[in-house]
Amino acid sequence: MSTETSAQTLSFLRRGQPVTLRHVAPERTLLEVLREDLHCTGTKEGCGEGDCGACTVVLGEAVDGKLECKAINSCIRLAHSVEGLAVWTAEDLAAPAGELHPAQEAMVQCHGSQCGFCTPGFVMSLFGMYQNSDGGKGITRARAQVDLSGNLCRCTGYRPILDAAQQMGGLPLPAGCGVDEAATVAALQALNRQKPAEGAAYLRPTALTPLLQLRAAHPQAQVVAGCTDVGLWVTKLHKRFGQVLDVTAARELRRVETYPHHIAIGAAVPLSEAYAALASERPQLQTFAQRFAGLPVRNSGTLGGNVANGSPIGDSMPLLIALGASVVLMRWDAGRGRVAHRELRLEDLYTGYRTNVMKPDELLCWIKVPRPQAGEFMRVYKISKRFDDDISAVCLAIRMVVEGGVVKEVSIGAGGVAATPARARQTEAALRGQPWNADTVMAAVAALRAEFQPISDMRASAAYRHTVLGNLLQRFWLESQGLQHINLDTLNAATLEALA
Repeated sequence: MSTETSAQTLSFLRRGQPVTLRHVAPERTLLEVLREDLHCTGTKEGCGEGDCGACTVVLGEAVDGKLECKAINSCIRLAHSVEGLAVWTAEDLAAPAGELHPAQEAMVQCHGSQCGFCTPGFVMSLFGMYQNSDGGKGITRARAQVDLSGNLCRCTGYRPILDAAQQMGGLPLPAGCGVDEAATVAALQALNRQKPAEGAAYLRPTALTPLLQLRAAHPQAQVVAGCTDVGLWVTKLHKRFGQVLDVTAARELRRVETYPHHIAIGAAVPLSEAYAALASERPQLQTFAQRFAGLPVRNSGTLGGNVANGSPIGDSMPLLIALGASVVLMRWDAGRGRVAHRELRLEDLYTGYRTNVMKPDELLCWIKVPRPQAGEFMRVYKISKRFDDDISAVCLAIRMVVEGGVVKEVSIGAGGVAATPARARQTEAALRGQPWNADTVMAAVAALRAEFQPISDMRASAAYRHTVLGNLLQRFWLESQGLQHINLDTLNAATLEALA
């Protein structure tokens, strides 16, 4: 366990008032602080992995004078990452006189709870929806399914909970239940964020240059972003960190910037915002974006963290490889007194299983994604046991430009079939310059299956992955020829009836 000298003070806003806790160790999770220090036992501990949603809480942050609310998993979120933010738990919603918040009342009226263990997490996800939809107005069934995809219920069934999501906007808001956004923003702005001294246990600088300087000074520190993987090291592997460097407060890295030929996504941009930016350029990515974990994970995790993590089953990397993305690595050059950087293709970042070319004093700061070009046909396929909130067995992303019936450009990213996310260069070579027809596709299928030697694990056998790889390329061919009913985006009752 961390010693008291390696811990430091944590301050955040709760119920409109500052809360200050002393001697909070750098690896303590927000859930531990809530349950053990503040005795908020309404927030439950379930899987400890960010999968079940029983621990869901809502964070609030003042951004450009407005209050932004996000549901997150407190079980894998490091406590110090909420420094200077507002935190809501299930205990904070009801009015002082006992009247329930509409998110709670709707669950009661719709019979959305049986055993009740998952209920606080569902209520907090509903509360997040309520805050982000003008008091629960206009929530569709589809929106509710997406926003609740990170919450698991084992006994009630989801229909009454989805009903509650749609009905809470029509319920009255009792006095004392509402969030005074202006007052909360003012309180957040007045809350003094602690400025840890050099050598503090948890470092969270608010600008890029100090961040890089701290990285140079503390190359041994554990770098974190949304903690959606590092949090598992704490809860499952019981790891302890002498020092943590958090990139998420650096304002420069929290932006998505648009240029004529590319967009640049900062390493601290949450996955929900990063995928929204990608889908705004390529709407066909929307369903894939919603299948990247549940919303609380996407609200915490960052695109930069997912890429730097380098998991062979990380969903972002095959997509970004197919899109021709590059990464910008930065470091503090003390000798010259300035920031230095280098840029490389994303697929060239990795050297092996969860290893990369980054130097001890470097950080991955930006991901540059080329904008769509005329004639581009792009698809990304995720194969997993569950549709929502699951890890891929195989992920394949393909981007192609065909001119005059000939493949002019093609890029293919694959995940789950090698020790690293990989680019299918041999398959690209088999396609480039060839007529886009069934014979070319069959040759490319053989090349794709020969290019990778996947392993068997709990998610899929090697033979299954081998077969699916080729099948997905065939599916891409069929969709490029206009066959759309095989795509889940267009699969509905009318489509099934037409096929019957």
